[in-house]
Amino acid sequence: MSDLFDREPAPPQPDAPRPLADRLRPKSLAEVIGQGKVLSPDGPLGAMLASGSLSSLILWGPPGVGKTTIARLLAKETDLAFVQISAIFTGVPDLRKVFEAAKLRRANGQGTLLFVDEIHRFNKAQQDGFLPHMEDGTILLVGATTENPSFELNAALMSRAQVIVLERLSLADLERLAQRAEHETGRALPLDGPAREALLEMADGDGRALLNLVEQVMAWKIKGPLDRDQLATRLMRRAAKYDKSGEEHYNLISALHKSVRGSDPDAALYWFARMLEGGEDPRFLARRITRMAVEDIGLADPQAQGICLEAWATYERLGSPEGELALAEALVYLALSPKSNAVYTAYKAARAAAKQTGSEPPPKHILNAPTKMMKEIGYGSGYQYDHDAEDGFSGQNYFPESMKRPVWYLPQERGFERELKKRTDYFSKLRAKRQGG
Repeated sequence: MSDLFDREPAPPQPDAPRPLADRLRPKSLAEVIGQGKVLSPDGPLGAMLASGSLSSLILWGPPGVGKTTIARLLAKETDLAFVQISAIFTGVPDLRKVFEAAKLRRANGQGTLLFVDEIHRFNKAQQDGFLPHMEDGTILLVGATTENPSFELNAALMSRAQVIVLERLSLADLERLAQRAEHETGRALPLDGPAREALLEMADGDGRALLNLVEQVMAWKIKGPLDRDQLATRLMRRAAKYDKSGEEHYNLISALHKSVRGSDPDAALYWFARMLEGGEDPRFLARRITRMAVEDIGLADPQAQGICLEAWATYERLGSPEGELALAEALVYLALSPKSNAVYTAYKAARAAAKQTGSEPPPKHILNAPTKMMKEIGYGSGYQYDHDAEDGFSGQNYFPESMKRPVWYLPQERGFERELKKRTDYFSKLRAKRQGG
């Protein structure tokens, strides 16, 4: 039996080069920075360890927040053999070897904590392959993912593992990490206060990224402290975390939409800028901005939709980056427009009713009668031409005869819909009068 996955790597020689992130890897859970909510005595992991009943876990969080480190330390705390694989590089034959090695350990009285990095990369069949080994105790699975598990992992696996949400590191957490790096290297960062803050911001909540940046800065042969501008010329800012096909994409568009709905132009511009900085296609944003106009502004401001379409057309003519300003203007206009979802609500109600009564015919009086037979059976009989009626309104029924007349469109007392409410109230009273007569 090969022990490919059973052998711990040899420790590095004392004089072997080691990245700063590796040298500062916590040696106990108490040293982990930024995850107090889950590791505290009252947190889910702290409570599990205190009770001695660690279960299979899915560690969900952004890069560089300690997923691998926590898994390794959990194995140490529970005296389990730590085995690490990556879903990117591991195939079915490799998994079989992992499970066989775990069975041998179990037969010899030791359990296995199997850490699977990027577990969401495994397909459904591969994910199902873990289930029997989790159920019989061969492995305790700890999966790590940057993607929403409810989208990426199948239900059977999710039902057997507890999801632990790890948070991106705050600026205070990153400062503690930077101080730990300074203590390890015996040197202070050659940066003034604003430059030091800029370095922390560049890490964007990623501890490993911060340590890599610190190591790069420490390697510079400089005397005096650098200011923010000098630091910016030497370091490139990290790209914002943004996956156009992943959960972050939907989180940010949701934040943008709700900021517009909440009439906050500053927040709307912020999320708009975040998506553009992440590389989002402005055409996608133009489409979603137009959707906001018809869903959340509606007829409270009939100009809103046209302004969005004009901004979209302007973007197509100007391209990037000038065209994004037109979209930003439309976004601000929407945020400050009166809001109404009355048409949206009425439309959804009409669709629901159409599904329930989809076979009901229109009343005969509004059907055309192009043939003699159709006239004889009553098509068009009794139809009143509205232009011939008093006030240009006949008040006839246009719903199926077996259907009770509903009221779906309820205009709001906001914006232009105030005028539309006057009109709907007028026609409603006139309809009741004409039909009653």
